[in-house]
Amino acid sequence: MKAMKAAVAHAFNTPLTIDDVAIPTINDNEILVHIKASGVCHTDIHACHGDWPVKPKMPLIPGHEGVGVIVELGANVTHLKKGDRVGIPFLYTACGHCDYCLEGKETLCPDCQYTGYHMDGGYADYCRADANYVVKIPGALSFVEAAPLFCAGLTSYKALKVSRTKPGDWVSIVGVGGLGHLAIQYAISMGLNVVAVDTGEERRAQSLKLGATYFIDFKKEKPEDEIPALLGTGVHSAICTAVSKAGFESAYASVRRGGTLVLVGLPPDDIPVPIFDTVINGITLVGSIVGTRRDLEECLEFAAQGKIKTDIHIRKREDINQIFDDLEKGKITGRIVMDFES
Repeated sequence: MKAMKAAVAHAFNTPLTIDDVAIPTINDNEILVHIKASGVCHTDIHACHGDWPVKPKMPLIPGHEGVGVIVELGANVTHLKKGDRVGIPFLYTACGHCDYCLEGKETLCPDCQYTGYHMDGGYADYCRADANYVVKIPGALSFVEAAPLFCAGLTSYKALKVSRTKPGDWVSIVGVGGLGHLAIQYAISMGLNVVAVDTGEERRAQSLKLGATYFIDFKKEKPEDEIPALLGTGVHSAICTAVSKAGFESAYASVRRGGTLVLVGLPPDDIPVPIFDTVINGITLVGSIVGTRRDLEECLEFAAQGKIKTDIHIRKREDINQIFDDLEKGKITGRIVMDFES
């Protein structure tokens, strides 16, 4: 039996181990990808801890930012070829025929499955994938550059797409971390004006360097007070990547009448919505989860054109437990990518 190396979670809340496991076999509609790099996301930690109501399979090979080269094709796969450079996104597959899939909203398919959650993911030398849901990597991007865009980039870009903003509008990016620093760049590339909300001089310098017009340190100032003082009113939209109740409440209060609050972060606590204010002020609340294949193609193209640059820290797969610990303790400012070729 052919074997490969993989980082495996055998049970919730236990360290991952680097194991020799069988190389996946594929069916007629799948492909086998030789993984060259894999991004690490907070969602991977949630999966390995079983934090969410819908539990992932166990044992599990995590990872939904795996990118590499196709080495095997199923009999029915005709639109791809061996040697194609592709990534396997969080949306592993969907049914393809429900209302949501037919309307181009495949991420809402009730029968969809997620990579590194329901299906083994990219923390392995090889990963199988549904051929219809992988996306080709533009030639201008390296594997390491492309990997974090398959979740962090896509999630940030999609949130802006559903924000109902247009060029010239103001948007606040609440949380300038792995998602937020990309959201600032996508917003600028889409012609939006940005107010970045976070704390610390490092985040201030980073936000302004990336193109934000203003930075508000939430530990020193109240964004819901500072934004109207700066703009004369609230923002057209707030993209909330923060996972705190205070972050949500501040982002909500920063939106102008008729504006939109896009929810991306997943706080552990229930957060009440002020219904009266929402109705009277015509506020729209939008939940945004990753994006479709078309969204992913678009977000990759922005990067291929040099408009998006991810803050990447390269690490080894053997260090995965330390990586998880660093992420949980907030020690990582950008995105982690495990480079399997180095």
